[in-house]
Amino acid sequence: MLAAAALNRYSSPDETPQDVRWMNAAAAALVVVAVLMVLAAGLLKLGRLPYFDLQRVQIEGDLTRNNLATVRANTVPRLYGSFFQADLVRSRAIFESVPWVRKAVVRRVWPNELRVTLEEHRPAAYWRQAHSEDQLVNTFGEVFDANLGDVEDERLPTLEAPANTDAGQAAHMLQMLHRLQTVFKPLGDVVTLKLSDRGSWSLQLDDEAQVVLGRGSDDDIVARAERFVATLPELRRYYPAPLSQADLRYPQGYAVKLRGLTTLPDGVAPPKKPLSSTR
Repeated sequence: MLAAAALNRYSSPDETPQDVRWMNAAAAALVVVAVLMVLAAGLLKLGRLPYFDLQRVQIEGDLTRNNLATVRANTVPRLYGSFFQADLVRSRAIFESVPWVRKAVVRRVWPNELRVTLEEHRPAAYWRQAHSEDQLVNTFGEVFDANLGDVEDERLPTLEAPANTDAGQAAHMLQMLHRLQTVFKPLGDVVTLKLSDRGSWSLQLDDEAQVVLGRGSDDDIVARAERFVATLPELRRYYPAPLSQADLRYPQGYAVKLRGLTTLPDGVAPPKKPLSSTR
């Protein structure tokens, strides 16, 4: 029994006091921190070597509104730092501040280069709101500022929105413009699409004809326009005069006004509503 007791005593693990274990852990942690600080100081010193100073900025992208020389002159002097210190977020903002630049992707290239890929805005329409300067809408439905004189020869349509409309509404209006352009193509090009503050749609064609579409869901508006365009040729068989105005808000038809056409005898005042035609 004495031999067994002695065996148990020597085989039991040596229990280190808890305060000693805490001291050992703290010492190990301090060593790790010291090593990390030395490494950080070394990297910081390494990053300041002239070898890693930015020596080249390569700019790429399919540019039509800008040229590389102009972009470089407006951006590169504002960049600073080394390969390690260059602020990519700030650098991207610098390139995106250039007129017509929609997006810039900036990345480091070892050991002393920045490579920039630019994407330009592609204008789709003018953006007009009451009490605001006209802007442009790109093909993504995003509103942006640019020199309108750069697009004056491109015959862009106009989107007219209520005052203080969220710029996000531009994407919705651009989508509606595309749908209605397809519907009204037999009659001409849609040059203006307007949304009133009460949610009523209207448009103007390139021959100055005005069409009131009214309110409703997008599909309702498009269906109303499709019925009008489909039945208008039959009306023109009897009244071939050019269209001046059309009101599509009637549930069972529409009202039209034709240029130079009247159904009243001379001297009789015209009615308050335009000529009606239901189909």
